[in-house]
Amino acid sequence: MAFLGALAPLAAGCGTDSASAKATSATPATGATSTRLADAGETTGAAVTARPASGPGWHGTVPPNARPKPSFTLTDTSGAPFVFTTATAGRPVLLFFGFTNCPDVCPTTMADIAAARTLVPTRIADAVRTVFVTTDPARDTPAVLRRWLDQFDSTFIGLTGDLAEIDAAQRAVGIPLAIRPSLAPSAAPTADYSVAHAAQVAGYGADDRLRVLYFANATVTDYAADLPELVDAR
Repeated sequence: MAFLGALAPLAAGCGTDSASAKATSATPATGATSTRLADAGETTGAAVTARPASGPGWHGTVPPNARPKPSFTLTDTSGAPFVFTTATAGRPVLLFFGFTNCPDVCPTTMADIAAARTLVPTRIADAVRTVFVTTDPARDTPAVLRRWLDQFDSTFIGLTGDLAEIDAAQRAVGIPLAIRPSLAPSAAPTADYSVAHAAQVAGYGADDRLRVLYFANATVTDYAADLPELVDAR
């Protein structure tokens, strides 16, 4: 399933240069649409071109095919297995891969989704599940992940696992694998490093199919406009 990766090859997630991030979570992005690839705290160059054009009726990017939700199993912040297709069956989902030490894309994305939830009717907000999968399980323990997500919205679901499980989940979704630095086995959990990862949010409708993608320049109003569409997707 390389179609997501084709839209944003190594889409690039968090870098050490936060100037490319949005100034605030509620303010639309006005800067360049390219993002940067970071590894071990170093910026390694531009990773993507401008976001593809939005499709009719959506404020994000419409993928070539409305593919079904991928199958993968990870662990939620309570320590319970989370089977993605089963746990979210019949529910619209916003799915994002990132890490809590990210200086820009990850926190602004979570803040934007949280803000969008406040702009739609309660029944719409309650219907949509937001799932955040860490690409940095060494530092993002379940407790760390839960505390970080609660800063944005306590309903957000955090998932973790070992590196093989997380990479398998990324392959199932169809995004490029995160790039992590090579660390010594004795490296402390507080080690300072960055993780390059795909920056797109995958929006699945209530019909359990991929309907829309959001990249790092998506705004609060983009998400808010599309949440009812995801709920009503049939």
